[in-house]
Amino acid sequence: MRTKLMQLPRAVLVGEGVLGKLNQLVAQLKLGNRCLLLTGSATAKVAGARAAEILGEEHEVEVFGLREASFEAVEEALEAARSLGAEFLVGVGGGKVIDVAKLVAKRLGVEFLSVPTAASHDGVASSRASIKDKNGTVSKEAIAPLGVLADIEIIDSAPYRLTASGCGDVISKFTATRDWELAHRVTGEEISEYSIALSRMSAKIVMRSAGEIRSSREGIRKVVKALISCGVAMSIAGSSRPGSGSEHKFSHALDMIAEKPALHGEQCGVGTIMMMYLHGGDWQRIRSALSEIGAPTCAEELGVSRREVVEALVKAREIRPHRYTILEHVNLSRDKAEKVAKVTGVI
Repeated sequence: MRTKLMQLPRAVLVGEGVLGKLNQLVAQLKLGNRCLLLTGSATAKVAGARAAEILGEEHEVEVFGLREASFEAVEEALEAARSLGAEFLVGVGGGKVIDVAKLVAKRLGVEFLSVPTAASHDGVASSRASIKDKNGTVSKEAIAPLGVLADIEIIDSAPYRLTASGCGDVISKFTATRDWELAHRVTGEEISEYSIALSRMSAKIVMRSAGEIRSSREGIRKVVKALISCGVAMSIAGSSRPGSGSEHKFSHALDMIAEKPALHGEQCGVGTIMMMYLHGGDWQRIRSALSEIGAPTCAEELGVSRREVVEALVKAREIRPHRYTILEHVNLSRDKAEKVAKVTGVI
């Protein structure tokens, strides 16, 4: 029997005004005294500075400002953490901040807390980190946060586009899990039924709540919990498989090709429409839900050209070629890729 280590958050605090309970969470998890708090320039104004002030009431805190999620930034933050003698890290911000925090924490051998300022990505609670290198973005194994604190007031104050992007990332689990099951049937790749079920449940809840998400904090709370669940699913699986498939390959290819790429979750959502068509599933329902949420469903709404969409579809199978998906199964030619994009209304 195979042995697998699952890294999962021990405490998750979601609610309105919970940033003020940051010290209580640190004490509950017995994280220590010296803390390196990572945040971005924009997120420092939204919550990072306030989080540092709260932590500073009871702990020794140093703030590290991040510009990008790169290996250079990881090294700089690691040096700052070592100089401080940091006993734990706190990442306050979006995906870039949290991804760097989880990778630095792994290399330093300490725990970290995830404090998202937007519901734009599924890395809030996962053990995977997306980091830029000279060849684009790579997914690295890191550690899952020991705790997650999601203040709905802060997240609700973020531009709604970020929340809609997060919904696209959650909904993309429908095709990511289909891709994984396809790989299991065709190549014999091992799957995790528990992580697949959790990812799909999260996507179903967001789809069901499409009308509520735009109009209420309760809808935002559901998106946040779905994103956390997706991160937990990846930790259970020990890989990003239940959260990333052909639709993510399309998004990564579009990042490389498009002059001005859209947000990650937005591109994944549009990719899901086309990949569900290739799977023979109900792509119209995916498209309808994204539209109701207010997420892009076509090239024009993404702000990219028809040509860029088609080129990204053709190139997508070259991204992470070891990961078998519907793109490897059908081997899209340029003509077929254009047809898929046209039939689904993406171009």
